[in-house]
Amino acid sequence: MDNKKMSTSLSENMKFLNQYLAVDTSFDIVYRVIQIGGRQACIYFIDGFCKDELMQKMLQYFLDIKEDEMPADAHEMSKTSLPYVEVDLQDDWEKISYFIMSGVFALFIDGYDKCLLIDSRTYPARSVEEPEKDKVLRGSKDGFVETIVFNTALIRRRIRSPKLRMEMLHAGNSSQTDIVLCYMDDRVDHDFLDKIKERINHIQVDALTMNQESLAECLYKKKWYNPFPKFKFTERPDTASAQVLEGDIVILVDNSPSAMITPTSIFDIVEEADDYYFPPITGTYLRLSRFLIAILTYFMTPTFLLLMQRPEWIPSGFEFIMVKETTNIPLIWQFLLLELAIDGLRLAAVNTPNMLSTPLSVMAALVLGEFSVNSGWFNAEVMLYMAFVAIANYTQASYELSYAIKFMRIINLILTAIFGIWGYIGAVVLLVLAIVTNRTVSGKSYIYPLVPFNLKQLSKRLFRYRLPGSRE
Repeated sequence: MDNKKMSTSLSENMKFLNQYLAVDTSFDIVYRVIQIGGRQACIYFIDGFCKDELMQKMLQYFLDIKEDEMPADAHEMSKTSLPYVEVDLQDDWEKISYFIMSGVFALFIDGYDKCLLIDSRTYPARSVEEPEKDKVLRGSKDGFVETIVFNTALIRRRIRSPKLRMEMLHAGNSSQTDIVLCYMDDRVDHDFLDKIKERINHIQVDALTMNQESLAECLYKKKWYNPFPKFKFTERPDTASAQVLEGDIVILVDNSPSAMITPTSIFDIVEEADDYYFPPITGTYLRLSRFLIAILTYFMTPTFLLLMQRPEWIPSGFEFIMVKETTNIPLIWQFLLLELAIDGLRLAAVNTPNMLSTPLSVMAALVLGEFSVNSGWFNAEVMLYMAFVAIANYTQASYELSYAIKFMRIINLILTAIFGIWGYIGAVVLLVLAIVTNRTVSGKSYIYPLVPFNLKQLSKRLFRYRLPGSRE
């Protein structure tokens, strides 16, 4: 028997498949031998992936088929005798195995040279509630889930165009993870689309263990040391749909409740859904505020450290920013310790049970707040500025961008502490170079429309205008 193609003999097919799938070892792989129209047949499916009521109706239908009503081949059976819409024919063992493992109901009939694949699967899934991270003050309250079919449906619900494409690919030798490329056929850059397809098809990994992050690292291997994000991630279907309509490619990965958007510039990453759910003047204010706060989170602590080294540079009237109490630990070490402590608190909050989050938050605030200042470990001014930085980081929807700014801020603190003003200037130059020399996945400028300069597009990125179709 050919190891790649199935036989017309049911016994040979069952012998091969039972051994290949190890059905006697894996309890959740179920098979059952039945009679259909006087012929021996066997069904295979994964327990928990098939709809029970539908399975019972299908089995009853098969058992009621009489011998003189039995179709001659699999093609006729699929077209005229199966009361179900999603039916496919396959004779390649690799594809048959993939579909069975994906939850498809497989039917083998003695004498047929192809397997009938009936897509009656259903996956365990949670409801499409609003994501915890990408919340909005106004707008839709649904979000992506771990089931890829639900995610594509949420986008289809918003874009009812025949030009919308949902192209299915797979990656991972063992995991065979489903990957869907969502794009508008008349708006996408087809050269870039072909590159993305080629990269996904040539991924040589055993499994996408970390879902989207594993895929992102496979798609973009250059300049891994640059911390600024190459993709935009969102758990909101409305945001993903808007990016698709702008000609971008949205990548959905099975088992991941978020979408990857590419190509992405730094202006795309800073944008949020709230910018468009409010009137233009309010949306513009929110967007510019986010830009300003991002700049402040980078410059605040290094600038304070520099001014403490050079008190004569403090402008008149701002002398109150000087550290008034005794400094027991150098300021640079206070800042670095607090940068680490904030991340420690963030990790602790993620792993803290809900019933303990409130008392532990109060205890952490007391210990790291008043007690740490009174004990002499930290100065009050340092605690104030680091508290602002820690809270302001959450104004960015992108975790990757927040950490990129954090890493560049730490570099600035260290260089400023060692080299003074020249270290400060060098760190700022390093930040600019990291942004300017970065490239999107498509190879284009990371700061377009600033470079290459396009005034009209730049104004759209900075200011929120009336939506297309709005009347004057």
